[in-house]
Amino acid sequence: MSIEQEILNIFEQISAIPRASKQEQRISEWLQGWAAEHGCQAQTDEAGNLVIRVSATTGYESSPTIILQGHLDMVCEKTPDSSHDFSKDPIRCIREGEWLHADNTTLGADNGIAVALALALVENSEIAHPPLELLFTVEEETGLGGAALLQRGFVNGKILLNLDSEDEGVFTVGCAGGVKSVIQLPVTYLQAQRDEKAYAIHVMGLQGGHSGGDIHKNRANANKLLARMLDAIIKKTSIRIMSVKGGSAHNAIAREAQAAILVDKKDEPELIQIFEKFGQTLRDEFADTEAGLTFRLVEDQARQAAVEGDSRKMVALLQALPHGVSKMSSAIEGLVETSNNLAVIESNDEGLRVVTSQRSMLASQLEEITRRIEAIAFLSDAQVSRSSHYPAWKPRMDSPLLNRSRTVYEHLFGEPAQVEAIHAGLECGVIGEKYEGMDMISFGPTILDPHSPQERLHIPSLMKVWELLVALLKSYTVDG
Repeated sequence: MSIEQEILNIFEQISAIPRASKQEQRISEWLQGWAAEHGCQAQTDEAGNLVIRVSATTGYESSPTIILQGHLDMVCEKTPDSSHDFSKDPIRCIREGEWLHADNTTLGADNGIAVALALALVENSEIAHPPLELLFTVEEETGLGGAALLQRGFVNGKILLNLDSEDEGVFTVGCAGGVKSVIQLPVTYLQAQRDEKAYAIHVMGLQGGHSGGDIHKNRANANKLLARMLDAIIKKTSIRIMSVKGGSAHNAIAREAQAAILVDKKDEPELIQIFEKFGQTLRDEFADTEAGLTFRLVEDQARQAAVEGDSRKMVALLQALPHGVSKMSSAIEGLVETSNNLAVIESNDEGLRVVTSQRSMLASQLEEITRRIEAIAFLSDAQVSRSSHYPAWKPRMDSPLLNRSRTVYEHLFGEPAQVEAIHAGLECGVIGEKYEGMDMISFGPTILDPHSPQERLHIPSLMKVWELLVALLKSYTVDG
């Protein structure tokens, strides 16, 4: 069996085990069993993070310990017609030519492929390597929660290879910091009246994507489009909002959103006309980036809805909240410095709940955009709280690990690797803050459209990462 097939087989075994964020227990138990079978020591901490310690191969016993790091959880997204249950169903991997994707769900190569690469290294007895610590964290996708709870002494190495990047040929040496804001707008509900008719508005067919890596691509956010549609309608008609729902994760650009409304029957013709006209306006606006954008207006069942004043306040809040790039970096060309993702909107018994995700390379800018969101919430008479804060990872261009990695890459492939900082959050920032003196880089195979059902892994790039990983570990001889 080829090494390519070995890695993909391991990845399929991992993909057969449900591993949503906060539900990593089963994959952790499977890995602990794997460690026992291969004579390795496994240890978990109170948060659920897992480290597997692997002895050095002959001749490498005195080499420095290398940490191979990834995360156990995955973003769980699926298409509207998929019946997949992420709590129990295995991910079905489908290969088409050079690409691997799933069956109308996220693939989970972010970051299951890091786990597969690490296990394949250990299973292949011909590969020389220093002492290894395979560090697999939990709850990365919901705000780097596992990394935030790491304790001193859980790992001992001072050299860390993070395998959670998504562009082969690129070494990542810095990333944005981030924080999540949760807004709760209180709403008073009133039963439907006889002169009101119920409709549901659906926004569908968007690409979505990663709120760090794709935020600059002018992709539409379903939550924002729904807010704009509701704003266009509420300006000229009398409507009340029964419910809203859109987005699924703080780090994913919303692909779908919907609102259920009550409209005064006398305004029904005006509602339909505005919906059709403004829907076409939005389709024209995003014609180059969102060819699948679809709006649907269907009759619904009447039930209680927010009073008209609170309905207007809900729409105003969603309209006022920013989404997208706030500022580009003046130091690094093409790098997003600060952004916000209008991530999740959902109505509940108390009113409207909104989740936003802010990112920035600068702590001061992260604070500024977060305070701006808090100010909007204050003006809307809403409550707001912060969570999931993680620090930025400042680039270190004189890193010995970076210099070694660049040399090995160019020797293998005859061309230099790119070196960059990214707008997405990486666990390196959190780990570096907890373990002083840690030398880190991040790299990985090419993965397109992570955090969406279009996620796909480029298999030839996976094999280049394998070659790099093997050669890099081999370079750490005692004399090296």
